[in-house]
Amino acid sequence: MNEEKNLSQVCAQQKATDREIQENPELARQMKTIRFTLNGRPRQLTVDMRLSLLEMLRNDCGMTSVKRGCEVGECGACTVLINDEPFDSCIYLAIWADGKDLTTLEGLEGPHGELSDLQQAFVDEAALQCGYCTPGFIMAAEAIFRAGKRLSRDEIRRQIAGNLCRCTGYVNIIKAIEKVMDQRFGPA
Repeated sequence: MNEEKNLSQVCAQQKATDREIQENPELARQMKTIRFTLNGRPRQLTVDMRLSLLEMLRNDCGMTSVKRGCEVGECGACTVLINDEPFDSCIYLAIWADGKDLTTLEGLEGPHGELSDLQQAFVDEAALQCGYCTPGFIMAAEAIFRAGKRLSRDEIRRQIAGNLCRCTGYVNIIKAIEKVMDQRFGPA
């Protein structure tokens, strides 16, 4: 229900944008229509060519799990998967998403909003405090699992090195990732 409301708002905003583009040729030169898949659903948006993927996902698509942190690709709070690879969406232009498969934290939820095994592991292992960085860490970890390969603790550390946490430290985050690794790939 909430997602349907967000999509209705996005569609209304998109119609206003389309009207503005038709009336202003200068604006039209700065806009581009892109097609992409977001969390398994095909999407099409007309975006300003200067817009970051972070801004598009949050403002135009209602994906509020994508957090605005440093805005220079240093903290990882805005991590999303693009064709199953983790990227900092704050330094990735929205127009570069044309033809790509995008996954945000919302795309990991079950059909009735239930947490994924990875999200639940973060809760179970107390791998969060304030929670601001959590979506980025979960998406970086999801990229590990989508690669289909068991990693050592040191390899996990390297894979999540682009994500920063100021509250919990990293021990419980790594424990949560290892827990899911054992569940998905069997014990080491």
